[in-house]
Amino acid sequence: MKNIILIISILFVSAFAKAQELQSYIQEAESNNPEIQKFELQYKRASEKVNEVNTITNTEFGVGYFVSEAETRTGAQRFKVSAKQMLPWFGTITSRENYVSSLADAKYEDIVIAKRKLMASVSQSYYNLYANKAKQEVLTENIKLLETYETLALTSVEVGKASVVDVLRLQMRQNEMQQLKDVLQQQFLAEQTNFNNLLNRDNDVTVNVVDSLVIPSEDFDIASENLALHPELLKYDKLYQSIEQSELLSQKESNPMIGFGLDYINVEKRPDMDLSDNGKDIVMPMVSVSIPIFNKKYKSQTVQNELQQQEITAQKQERLNALETLLDKAINERISSRISYATQTKNLKQAKDAEDILIKSYETGTIDFNDVLDIQELQLKFQMNQIESVKAYYIQTTIINYLIQ
Repeated sequence: MKNIILIISILFVSAFAKAQELQSYIQEAESNNPEIQKFELQYKRASEKVNEVNTITNTEFGVGYFVSEAETRTGAQRFKVSAKQMLPWFGTITSRENYVSSLADAKYEDIVIAKRKLMASVSQSYYNLYANKAKQEVLTENIKLLETYETLALTSVEVGKASVVDVLRLQMRQNEMQQLKDVLQQQFLAEQTNFNNLLNRDNDVTVNVVDSLVIPSEDFDIASENLALHPELLKYDKLYQSIEQSELLSQKESNPMIGFGLDYINVEKRPDMDLSDNGKDIVMPMVSVSIPIFNKKYKSQTVQNELQQQEITAQKQERLNALETLLDKAINERISSRISYATQTKNLKQAKDAEDILIKSYETGTIDFNDVLDIQELQLKFQMNQIESVKAYYIQTTIINYLIQ
């Protein structure tokens, strides 16, 4: 019982360590990935725009000089200074802030989407590297196995129970496997470059992958209702809300604007008269109203906003349908990979049983090396398919996590 508990503990720690290793790569990618940095900068810029719209129109100042002085009873007017400030309707600036904030909220979803996609890309590349490495290890084992068979064949040739052709066939099969292994090594380097680029680091940095992955006995529960909370769909909700804020802003801007101003006119004192207001300057406060009488612009904006909301609703439904299809496909393909893994495991066991029979036949003095090559080829096929099934299972799990986590 103690041994069983120890083995289970070791397996748990090993699985946890594997998950932590991949998670650390994902965290590094999120910290360094330039695409996420781009979206974060766009979000900061959109958020900063709130300070831009939290202002009123420029204050107007004017200075005028009377070239031909206008004589008044109290003196000649020399120059004029004026100031004017237009103020938007009550709540207009708040509506602008709300509209810009809603656009920033929609932009934030781009960061969440980019992080999810990056996590999926890093995970899929990691599992591709694992499958490549596992295949190379399988080829190495099979090459060693063929070397053992080659030794048996040479011994059989010496006693006249096999021909040199059998030895050559075994050697050619080894050459083919070595070629396949060399090709896989080059593919590993290419995928490693892709992985390092996702983490935004040097291409030649060595990526450490787990030695083995197994398909768990049971799949985790899939909460399909979480799909409705996917950031790709939430972004459409945020865009819809931004159109609502845009409409409120349009209604505010269709209201009148109120202006306050002040005119100051300098008056020169008349030397030929003695008046009580002689040379008294003129100060004239003013109030003005800007009324959008021709407001087709705002009516058109309302129609455009309604059409854009309908467009966003249609786009959201279209994307929801696509995500539901993608989720259903990932679930079914993950089930298929589990079925395939079980079949390959069964076939591999039978192939090993056939291999044992061949070895026993050699002990009795008879062995057919054509059967040896056939069994070895079947073994390699089942082992490769088994690795592909494991990779497919984890890649489909990555897609499911992207959709409903």
